[in-house]
Amino acid sequence: MAAFRRVAATTAGGSVALWLGLLAGLSGAPLLGETEVAATAPTMKRPAGVIDVATCQFPVSGDVAENAAWIRRQMGEAHRRGASVVHFSEVALSGYAGVDLDGMADFDWARQRAELESILALAKELDVWVIVGGAHALTGNHKPHNSLYVIDPEGRVVERYDKRFCTTRDLRHYSPGDHFAVFDINGVRCGLLICYDIRFPELYRQYCKRGVRVMFHSFHNARQKEGSIHPKIMPPTAQARAATNNMFVSLNNSCAPHSWQSRFITPDGLIKEELPLDRPGVMVNRVDLSKKYYDASGPYRLQSIDGVWNSGKVVDDPRSKDRQCY
Repeated sequence: MAAFRRVAATTAGGSVALWLGLLAGLSGAPLLGETEVAATAPTMKRPAGVIDVATCQFPVSGDVAENAAWIRRQMGEAHRRGASVVHFSEVALSGYAGVDLDGMADFDWARQRAELESILALAKELDVWVIVGGAHALTGNHKPHNSLYVIDPEGRVVERYDKRFCTTRDLRHYSPGDHFAVFDINGVRCGLLICYDIRFPELYRQYCKRGVRVMFHSFHNARQKEGSIHPKIMPPTAQARAATNNMFVSLNNSCAPHSWQSRFITPDGLIKEELPLDRPGVMVNRVDLSKKYYDASGPYRLQSIDGVWNSGKVVDDPRSKDRQCY
């Protein structure tokens, strides 16, 4: 597990009322002021092993300020609906190089830092965890990482995951990562993956071996051309990953047309809830580790990961060894 990184929250975020007010015009919803947030937020302490996950989608663009405004607004909505963790899509803050942006050469890093600091401050004010995607600058001539930042309720970046499997197009703009990201929220072990990582079941297996029960898997599969295979294969692939690894999966996506909608998947591989297609939204689903789900491979999962690919005791018998007899 990577070492925690501590970043102090600043006062750049201002009050809840200010940040939510900035977003009044984006979706036509009524303003949610600071007093209303306090009145509607849950006050009951959750038992260990329980978290309420807000899976969010909005039309990610190349405008960092606009993306940040969407993020702050949806943080407020998630808090009002009782979420303890707010999950956003791949590069939700920065936009996606090669799709939303031509590239990263002229990227406004100062703007992203300022907006991220406002998100840190709001996370502290709302007392929520936030998982948000963005570009992560490196030194020298190295291309940035495509990353997910984990922000705790104190407004600190405590972990970061860098997309390990970048597509050929990604590699024109981003450097791949080299680590897993594992962290605990209220007794629930969590992990992070980004988009193309889903093609490599070995990553899920390694997280499973590390005891992860909730995967926050962020995508940017928006602006798809007609006939794209991604909307057809990504959700069922995630369902298979959830079922074979006994994990909850918060699966989200940018909703810039045309996309596929975000989903929340339970450890039996079933879709518990999904958001509307190509429309912004927030859904809140509960993770409760005390609840049992169908898990056919459970008794043999870890030994299979370790390379024991049969159940029971293997017999020593000549008719077993001779595969041409009948």
